[in-house]
Amino acid sequence: MILYPNAKINIGLKILNKRDDGFHNIETLFYPIELADILEIVESETVSMKEYGIDIPGRSEENICIKAYNLLRQDFDIPPVEINLYKKIPVGAGLGGGSSDGAHTILLLDTLFNLNLTHNQKVRYASRLGSDCPFFIENRPMLGYGKGEKLEPFDPALGRYAIKLITPPCFVSTAEAYRGVVPRDKRDNINDAPLCELLQKPVEQWKNHVVNDFEESVFKRYPQLAEYKENLYKEGALYASMSGSGSSLFGIFQK
Repeated sequence: MILYPNAKINIGLKILNKRDDGFHNIETLFYPIELADILEIVESETVSMKEYGIDIPGRSEENICIKAYNLLRQDFDIPPVEINLYKKIPVGAGLGGGSSDGAHTILLLDTLFNLNLTHNQKVRYASRLGSDCPFFIENRPMLGYGKGEKLEPFDPALGRYAIKLITPPCFVSTAEAYRGVVPRDKRDNINDAPLCELLQKPVEQWKNHVVNDFEESVFKRYPQLAEYKENLYKEGALYASMSGSGSSLFGIFQK
């Protein structure tokens, strides 16, 4: 069986404060986009994974798809599988490609072996893989809170707009991005209006209100990313931003 794990962008990303568990509380809008990997899972004699396309750092046996399989195998009597992943979503680009692969592995295994998981079960398994993974079970525009795992439907009504995605040739690790950011509870003169309130403004006004808090520190380290963003505005974007912790950027244009 085959599924197509899609990417996401973050429209606005506020780093509110650091939690006692070492993570951060955030506010963001997860928005699905069409760019997708190709994931195939077939029953096999042994558990294995084959990777194609864009190179994925790390060992195959530590890939999030294998972790998702092992997670379900703890609770269900499922046979060994061969996982084939054709990687098209850039790695370390703030597009959630790995999280999407993990979540879609849960969806695919559920269908392939008739596990009859409820929606809530799928979300709970996904949350054990990573903070962004539950979003890809929902896979519709959702406001994310907490670590990103607390989700609330929100429709930004972007159907009449086009989204242009740019992925510059540089890698920004999430850990590196978090090390450089100053949470909002440690900063002065920050607009702390709820993101859901800011996103209700016309798209044309987002430029002055909807921000990604990672940009300040990431752009200092990678000034070329700021140039890509500025170029999107020069091309006529109504709104442009870095996605997640980078390095991808996107622009929202009139169709």
